[in-house]
Amino acid sequence: MNDLSLTIASEDPKDAQAIERLLERTFGPGRFVLSAYRLREHVDHLLNLSFTARIGTLLVGSVRQLPICVGDTKALLLGPLTVEPPFRDRGVGRALLERALSEAKAGGFRLVLLVGDEPYYSRVGFKKVPKGRATMPGPVDYDRLLVVELAEGAFEGVSGAIRPDWDFAK
Repeated sequence: MNDLSLTIASEDPKDAQAIERLLERTFGPGRFVLSAYRLREHVDHLLNLSFTARIGTLLVGSVRQLPICVGDTKALLLGPLTVEPPFRDRGVGRALLERALSEAKAGGFRLVLLVGDEPYYSRVGFKKVPKGRATMPGPVDYDRLLVVELAEGAFEGVSGAIRPDWDFAK
């Protein structure tokens, strides 16, 4: 951690405004046209599976997970993951990812998907979703659709449209 005193904690509702400002700084307004945001329009992220990173009281990163289904199989969609630019390359993103995946597994989830860069996310076990196995609403670069199994063989036989888990609809 480069001697940073980093604290990873479950997201609190009072973090929402600071996280939104961080997302605005790191991703800009164009993030709302991304396919993942189509899913986020219908279900909220799960606070107990979403986390913040702080150094002291300074919010330096965030990761969220929301409930989805791939076909009829329940899963999570991880993202957005964001870290303040001055704190990148210091392990903050990885610490957030590891905590998010660990808590998802502890919560009984077997699959987590995301849209992102395979070289970065493969470090924590994500792999490309085989072409044609899953579709997302709106345009998406399917080379960036990744999955990690939190239980051995959890993605075997899973296919279909990625949609919000309506059990959690707003």
